[in-house]
Formats: sequence, structure tokens, C-alpha cells
Amino acid sequence: MKAQAQPVAGTPRYSFRVVKAFPHDPTAFTQGLVFADGIFYESTGLRGYSTLRKVTPETGTVIQQVQVEDRYFAEGLALVGDELLQLTWEENVGFVHDKKTLKRLRTFTYPTEGWGMAFDGQNLVMSDGSSRLFFLDPKTQKPLRSLQVFDGKRPLEQLNELEFVRGELWANVWTTDRIAKIDVKTGRVTGWIDLSGLLRPEARGPEGDVLNGIAWDKAGDRIFVTGKKWPWMFQIEVVPVS
Repeated sequence: MKAQAQPVAGTPRYSFRVVKAFPHDPTAFTQGLVFADGIFYESTGLRGYSTLRKVTPETGTVIQQVQVEDRYFAEGLALVGDELLQLTWEENVGFVHDKKTLKRLRTFTYPTEGWGMAFDGQNLVMSDGSSRLFFLDPKTQKPLRSLQVFDGKRPLEQLNELEFVRGELWANVWTTDRIAKIDVKTGRVTGWIDLSGLLRPEARGPEGDVLNGIAWDKAGDRIFVTGKKWPWMFQIEVVPVS
């Protein structure tokens, strides 16, 4: 595993304020997170434990779930119209599910690993753990182009779970408690959100893993974040660091 360097000096920094905490399944290895229709759609990983599920925000209750075959390690998730697109890590295959029933409709392929995915109504973007973003056709999932992400002059590696928030692409950076704000036209990091201390070490538990999972409620302008096997989902407000 490659250690992630510290953010470049001069890039705007942000901290956070917790608005509210919601229960989250501490066995869920969160890989992708979407908020729509008043609920969370969540992709969980690990072979033999991967799922696609609908979750009630207030209680963390799983209200609907489908299991992913044991040979797959599920990853990022995006909502495109009435379809949920779910990635897998090393298997080079993605699944298209019906949003209402979670039934698998078809599959698609890609040549890289699959990590994170997001859709803003126009751009369908995928990460593979490198410093590159891959733009796909939202209807066919065929590759269109790629873009390298830079923090200053340095490529930003280990881009993971993705979410569009107010027109910006936010990316979890794996092994860190930081989120990079990215301009998808230039590939430049425009800001850093430091979520260190969001989940206390004692609350993380023996299996608690890194921050991973960003969802934006567009209608309510609410931001939610969680982590792999975290017992809480947090609604946060991002605040500038002076």
C-alpha cells in the first residue's frame, strides 16, 4: 500500500461540524453511497459479504437488500435515472440494477479496477484507486475519456469513493480521513476537507476501517459521510479553516 502524501500547501482547507448522527450497520463495509427518494442506497464490499441495499436514514435499518455473488468484491455506486450502477473491485465487471426492485438488469465491463463512481446528471465518473478519473457514457457505460487529478503539481493517488456535491466532485482518498474537492474540467484539487476526529477511535471498534462514503441530498442540501464498518452515519456541515 502506498502512503498518501500530505495535501499541497496553499490549497483551501475545510473542517466540519456535525449536524446529526444516524445509526449505521457496523458490519457494512461501505464502498458506495447514494441518497435519493429519502433513503440511502448503499453498496457494501468484501467477498462473501457484498450487497446492494436500501437503508432508512433515521434508524439505519436495511429495508431491502440483494446479495452479490461470493466471487465479487462490490465497490462504488451511482444512480443514473432509475438504474443503480454498481462496480466490483478486481473483476472488471459492473452491475446495472433496477432502483425500485434492486433486480440486476445487465452487466458492463471496464479494463481497470473499480473503486468509486458518481453521476451528476451529465458526467458518469469512475475511479480505480490511481490518480485518474474515467468518464463513461451514462447509458452504455462505454469509456469516453480519462483525466488525471493533481494537487498542485503532484498527481493525487488513491482516489476512492466519489460524489458530486453542488457541482464539484468530492473524492475520498483511501487510507486517510480527507476528502478532495476536484474540478472535473481541469483535474485540479480545489480544496481539502479534513474529517479527522469525526469518529472517535474508541467508537471505531476492532474492525472499524477508514472513512469511505459520501452522499449528497440535493433537495435538502444535506451532506452525509460514513466509513467502512462505522456504527454511525454523519450529517455534516463543511466550514472553512482560517
